[in-house]
Amino acid sequence: MQNFVEELKWRGMLHDVMPETEQMLAKGMATGYIGFDPTADSLGVGNLVQIMTLLHFQRCGHRPIALIGGATGMVGDPSGKSQERNLLSEDILNYNLACQRKQLEKFLDFNCGENSAKIVNNYDWFKEFSFLDFIRDVGKHLSVNYMMAKDSVKQRLDTGMSFTEFSYQLVQGYDFYYLWKNCDVTIQMGGSDQWGNIVTGTELIRRKDGGKAYALTTPLIKKADGTKFGKTESGNVWLDEKRTSPYQFCQFWLNASDEDAAQFIRIFTLFSKEQIAEIEAQHVIAPHLRLLQKELAKDITIRVHSEKNYKYIESVTKILFDSNVNKEILFGLNEFVLKSIAQEIPSFNVPKNIFEQGVSVTDLLGEKTMVLKSKTEVKNAVKNNSISLNKDKVLDGNQIVEVSHLINNKYLFIENGKKNKFLIVAE
Repeated sequence: MQNFVEELKWRGMLHDVMPETEQMLAKGMATGYIGFDPTADSLGVGNLVQIMTLLHFQRCGHRPIALIGGATGMVGDPSGKSQERNLLSEDILNYNLACQRKQLEKFLDFNCGENSAKIVNNYDWFKEFSFLDFIRDVGKHLSVNYMMAKDSVKQRLDTGMSFTEFSYQLVQGYDFYYLWKNCDVTIQMGGSDQWGNIVTGTELIRRKDGGKAYALTTPLIKKADGTKFGKTESGNVWLDEKRTSPYQFCQFWLNASDEDAAQFIRIFTLFSKEQIAEIEAQHVIAPHLRLLQKELAKDITIRVHSEKNYKYIESVTKILFDSNVNKEILFGLNEFVLKSIAQEIPSFNVPKNIFEQGVSVTDLLGEKTMVLKSKTEVKNAVKNNSISLNKDKVLDGNQIVEVSHLINNKYLFIENGKKNKFLIVAE
């Protein structure tokens, strides 16, 4: 068995660990879990730290459990929150659970013998647990003073906290107790903001049954410029392609700074120390090639979106940024790549019959689609030799565009200078 704690250390993934945890793990296969918040129908790249923690845990010979918080999602974790969030209905939570399960299955091995991964939903053991039974069997073991001392509570005392959120640490603590009692779980892991909630679970196990359990947390990832990891100008970066396209997902990693990429490649890939050292050495020789970012982006994009999708992303990138792309390459593109391009550059839908009748470049770009603001702008751009249609320079604004010009009988690729690219979609 590999040393899990050492693996996390060299990858920069260890923040806090309870004494004797490493010795416990060295004795043989242990079962550990991490909880995931089901308030969205997709996990985000911020969740990847915890997914990778479970993956490393499994690769080191231990048994990982992903707990989807169907019950705790109805309560709301106050950790790191400045205000109480809206609670979700059971139907929405169940839908979110199903979506997140599919994403977790891309990373963890659920069919590898005794340390196969498992997914559990804490709603299964809370749905029949009455309020009176809970405060009698669980609440009596932890004092209000103990609960008030938690950072997640103290930070909210000035702005206020409902009893619902105040009770969250008890509910999460009971999760740990239940899994310790029924699933042989001995360790809970999570982000550093979860330390208080996790330790509450170990304390409940000790006070309620005299048992011993352990805790381990990972650091909250920040970018070198101090901004929050997993955020872009357009918002969160999600694992679901309907929320964040595979191309945008890949671009998120490609756009990482050298300093961030050196951190991310350790956390989010399975590359060994030696492999990473080799990639970094090559990157230093030719940093302009951005090999570090490319290897990081390729590995994590394939893991989340498949190798087939990654090849499509390479095609989209080539079309948008490679000056050597010609007309023949454009007409060889398949529908998936063309749809992907339409998601990444300004696109205009027009009736197909205008191409069947024939339309001038000036009318098409300055009136039918507003690629440019006016026909006058189109004429000036043509005069300046700036407009290309499917990589062919337009020399006359009166040139007629017909169905024969459409890629896949549907798309028209327009360029205004080197940087401004557009796609017209005939429907």
